Formats: sequence, structure tokens, C-alpha cells
Amino acid sequence: MNLYKTIESYSRSKYLIHVLCAVSFAESSFFPIPPDVLLIPAIVVNKSNAYKYALYCSVSSVLGGILGYYIGMFLFDSVGKWLIETYNYGEQFATFTNGFNKYGFWIIALKGLTPIPYKLVTITSGFSNVNVATFIFASIIARTSRFFLLSFLSVKFGVKLSDLLKKHMWVFLIITFFVVVLGFYLFSLI
Repeated sequence: MNLYKTIESYSRSKYLIHVLCAVSFAESSFFPIPPDVLLIPAIVVNKSNAYKYALYCSVSSVLGGILGYYIGMFLFDSVGKWLIETYNYGEQFATFTNGFNKYGFWIIALKGLTPIPYKLVTITSGFSNVNVATFIFASIIARTSRFFLLSFLSVKFGVKLSDLLKKHMWVFLIITFFVVVLGFYLFSLI
């Protein structure tokens, strides 16, 4: 069975929403792969559920972000430091922390829209003691905007995207991977 057919059949699974929620939650606090890899193909297969999927991803991502926030606030010396070291962002973390003192809300809102690893934003927010209400509000704006925009684009270009995915699913996954890597690179420039 080819990869597209596997994702297509999984997109019809009764567990799809559970997996989308789990990946969205985990990506916001510790997991490196964004839910886009499953979200976009799921929408192409099931356009009528596009915005429902976006809502589930948004809520799960914000909740996972709260976990990341508290990892940064209370568990930085153990879990937070380990995650920062695992992603090799020690220097950038220090620079990013200084930026939070001036632009906390805007950093959260803007970085939450980009492919820059959101877990680093959430952990740094907690470590920097960004007001939790400000953090949650900025996260809701950023993550909801991101997932609903992805859903809109997937619905709008779904037929073309579906044909491309059927023929080039591995290319799509490789491009998604490189977008994530680019996000890490851009984050390192901060």
C-alpha cells in the first residue's frame, strides 16, 4: 500500500481526531513534528471536517503549550534544559529569553504562526515568567490563526493538492520536514 493510501485510509479512521489532538498537544511542548503532516492530508480527504480538525488542533496545541509553559516555569532545570539541549538551542534560548522581557506577547503570537518550533516558545515563555494569561491569549490567536489558515488553504486547493499528494506523497513529507528544519534554522538566527 502506498503512503498516500495509508494516510487516506487513516484519515477516515475513527481515531483521526485523537491522533491529531495528541500530535498537536505534544508538538507544543516536546514533540518535533507538527500536526500539519497529518492535518493537510486529512482535510484533503475529508473537506467537510476541515474546520473541525482545525479547531481540535488549535485547542490541543494551546493546551500542549500550557504544558510547555509550565515545563519552562517549574521544570526548566530538569525537563526544559534537556529539551533545549536536545534541540541544541542553548545560545539562542538566552537571546530569545531577553526578547521576551520586551516583546513577550508579540513573540508568542508571531512565532506561533511560523514553522519555528512552538515548544521553544512555550518553554521560554514559562522560564521568562511571561504572564500566563498573556501567554494563553497570544497562543490562542497564533495557533487558531495558523490551523484555520492551513485548513482554508487545504480546502481551497484540495483537488489540486489531492492529485499532487497521490502522485508525490513522499515529496510532500520531505518538503514538510525541510520547512520544519527551516523553522529551526530561522529560530537559531534570533
